[in-house]
Amino acid sequence: MPSDAQEIDDKISDFQHRNSRDGLFLRYARGRARHFLYRQVATVLGAVTLAVLFAPWAGLAAVGFAVVGELVDCSVLLSVPGLHQAGIPMFRLRLAATLSAAIQAVGIAAAVLLAQRLAGNEAEALFAMTFLSAAAINAGIAAYYFPPAALARLAVYGVTLVVYLYLRFPDLTPAGSAAVLDLAGIVMMGFMVQAFVRTSWTRAESQHRQRLSVLELSRDVARANAELQHRQKELKQLSLVARHANDSVIVSGADRRILWVNDAFTRTTGFSRAEAVGRSPADLLNGRGTDLETSARLEAAIQAGRPFRTEILNYTKAGKPIWVDTNLVPVLDGRGRVDTVIAIERNVTEARESARMLAEATRAAERGARAKAAFLANVSHEIRTPMNGIIGISDLLSETPLSSEQSGHVDTIRTSAEALLTLVNDVLDVSKLEAEKLRIEAEPFSPLACIRSAVELLRGQARDKGLYLDMVQDSALPDTLLGDEGRIRQVLVNLIGNAVKFTDAGGVRVEFSAHRDGDRIRLDLRVRDTGAGIPEDRQEAVFDQFEQAEPGTARKFGGTGLGLSISRQLARAMGGDLTLEPTDPPGSCFYLSLKLRTATPDRIAPAAPPVQQAPLARMSVVLADDNEINCKLIEAYLKDQDIALHIARDGREAVDLVAAHPPDLVLMDMSMPEIDGLQATRMIREMPIPQPAIIALTANAFPSDRARCFDAGMNGFLTKPLRRARLLEVIAEVMAKHDTENQKPLGNKGPDDVSRGPMSKGGPGWRSQHGSGTTNGKSIRS
Repeated sequence: MPSDAQEIDDKISDFQHRNSRDGLFLRYARGRARHFLYRQVATVLGAVTLAVLFAPWAGLAAVGFAVVGELVDCSVLLSVPGLHQAGIPMFRLRLAATLSAAIQAVGIAAAVLLAQRLAGNEAEALFAMTFLSAAAINAGIAAYYFPPAALARLAVYGVTLVVYLYLRFPDLTPAGSAAVLDLAGIVMMGFMVQAFVRTSWTRAESQHRQRLSVLELSRDVARANAELQHRQKELKQLSLVARHANDSVIVSGADRRILWVNDAFTRTTGFSRAEAVGRSPADLLNGRGTDLETSARLEAAIQAGRPFRTEILNYTKAGKPIWVDTNLVPVLDGRGRVDTVIAIERNVTEARESARMLAEATRAAERGARAKAAFLANVSHEIRTPMNGIIGISDLLSETPLSSEQSGHVDTIRTSAEALLTLVNDVLDVSKLEAEKLRIEAEPFSPLACIRSAVELLRGQARDKGLYLDMVQDSALPDTLLGDEGRIRQVLVNLIGNAVKFTDAGGVRVEFSAHRDGDRIRLDLRVRDTGAGIPEDRQEAVFDQFEQAEPGTARKFGGTGLGLSISRQLARAMGGDLTLEPTDPPGSCFYLSLKLRTATPDRIAPAAPPVQQAPLARMSVVLADDNEINCKLIEAYLKDQDIALHIARDGREAVDLVAAHPPDLVLMDMSMPEIDGLQATRMIREMPIPQPAIIALTANAFPSDRARCFDAGMNGFLTKPLRRARLLEVIAEVMAKHDTENQKPLGNKGPDDVSRGPMSKGGPGWRSQHGSGTTNGKSIRS
């Protein structure tokens, strides 16, 4: 608030404080004490009069009575401010002041009654009454400031009047004109006193209101002046802002004609102020490409008196098209009609072009991401398909009698294929992490069993290199936690595998402990090795994709440099982190920290009994796959089972084969000519036949592929490369569930059901049958 208005507000606050109940009382106390001597002038005059009329002692007595009362009253009132500051309650001070006022009035009353007793005639009696009236008037003057003191004094003077009448007419038989005159005089004096007191009170109240009104008016004037000065200053600032703003400012009248434009308008459009004033913005700036609908909405908003913001195509004086972001604000007059229109316009041509380029770049990036995903899916499929043959055939070879040299060659083939498979899995994990499509499960698992399984998986590699691989438990672990056991094991296997790979002497130590962290358990794992270590300038880089500790590491040890990057991203996705801790050479230490919840008893599933792989029940199976190697591999995997296997080279042939003679099971490849596996599955599910179980057999390894297969109606999902044990396990699980749901016993077909019609030799889709019996004199039992 401006200083002069603040000063007046302070005066008003002070005025209201001084005229409050407490303020008036304090002013009364100070005023009575200050005018003590002034009041004694009347007392001395009355005493002199008594001394002249009656006797000197009478005057002295009157002075004594009056002065004693005044001294008592003034001494009490003089102490009031100090006692108030000392914290004495105000009601006690008011009570003391009221009593001292009564005592002062008693002194005056005593002097009056003394004069009345000494009066020898009517004139002398009238003098006593006049003195009493003057005292009453004096009491009434202060009534506005402290009414209790005035009432106390007037009460005493009222009693004095009664006593005076009693002493004047002791037998209560006033006679003649003297009594009438006395009574008339008393009534007139009482009326005068009452009128004076009321007038004094009213005048004091009026002065209070007038003074307060003057102060408030002064404050309002000061505020108005300050507001006017502020508005003038603000207008000046706004004028400077509008004049020098980078955005165009256009001020138009109610008729839409321009009244004023700033310099930015001239710079943007090329029109000078003189060329713009008097013309409408639409006539000046619109052109052939301006959207008429936008112009109509803009005009409608102005007529309705509401603000409007939009982007519109304008043209410069040279005819160059420019896009402007215009913000129109109609200013209304007192009758609610548009008086002025203020438009603020910004040239957004470059911004729109940048937005267009950004959108195009975004679309290109999305196309690239889709192309990358499609490429990875295709690469995964194309690599997994031949790898299925490589790994499967190497497994089959390892089960045949081989020389030691041949066995070594087979192991080399299998190891190389598994390394290639690891590479493919790493690339797919990176893709899923970047797309934020990697699912993190939260299932009950045993942390100790998870750690032990990761260590045991790599113990053979450590033993082959002559390294120790120890587990060090620093504190007890919970029996069960909630988390993604598979992903935790993946990270641990990568860390321990790296440690074993890069350590030539000594060994690897896996340290682990658990600590409560709020409502969770923090699982701390450290993998220490005694290898060459990681240079300080490369310690953070090892977590980047395709980065390794040394440039020659990939050539010497193999790998892509994706493992640690994936492991850190997995750790963070699970709410933890993976870091490289400083350590004394030789060696390095990777620290994995995970915050996991404890598993409640209702979340812990009972441990399933170990499954013993029993021979499959007799059944007929259709294999739909267009790859010759895959067909041979699965045929070899199933040769010792009581299964009639029939092969279809594409989806169409598989559908026809199933329609003619429904089998118990279909092994369905996803990618085939004519009809793919998904479409073939849907067609089979629509057939009015006993529905077979269908297992996806695919090189597509994305979770979305699995979901698509089950949505199409499949019962199981197997990814390539296949392992024989896994194939048999999934077939057993799917068939058990399928036959239970369809309420029929396993292997419900009789001996003749597996080789009749088109399923027999020479029929369409015939490949081979594994079971008892012969066909054309040729044994077909494996």
